[in-house]
Amino acid sequence: QCGKSVLANFLADATENIGGEYSPTQGVRILEFECPNINGNKGPGCEVELWDCGGDHKFETCWPAIMKDCHGVIIVFNADIPSHLKEIEMWHSNFIQQQRFQENQCLLIAHHKPGSGDDSEKPDLSPALSKLALVHSNLEEDPEDVRMEFVKYLRGVVTSLSESRDREEMSIIT
Repeated sequence: QCGKSVLANFLADATENIGGEYSPTQGVRILEFECPNINGNKGPGCEVELWDCGGDHKFETCWPAIMKDCHGVIIVFNADIPSHLKEIEMWHSNFIQQQRFQENQCLLIAHHKPGSGDDSEKPDLSPALSKLALVHSNLEEDPEDVRMEFVKYLRGVVTSLSESRDREEMSIIT
């Protein structure tokens, strides 16, 4: 209940579900969209598949399928809820450490729900989590800042993928 789906809808320009009664995501929703300005104004855009995963532990058996062929992880949390800080350590362990992601393939978003204010202080994170990029998200106050940070994050993921492919090609050649 930290606003993952609202944030995912915003980033994918899929706003048909904004507002209304809260309905928890059951398993996963996949949003597909193009991010045209991934390389600034030059070159083609980037096709993005954003998987909005439900936070309920009853879907834990689905996590291996969700992580298969994943290229990056965004952990969204509500910094105003103390239990979320403990929960994101579990998400970090399962989705980032076990997958051996590089830091630029990971992003933490402290999402601030409408009316909660914009407390952009750094939350008390564990040493492993504090190494990751942290973005404060408030779609009422600074929606385009959130989008710009997301594009910056995507650039890091694309760079990691490109470098990984280059290394793989070089290992085949040598």
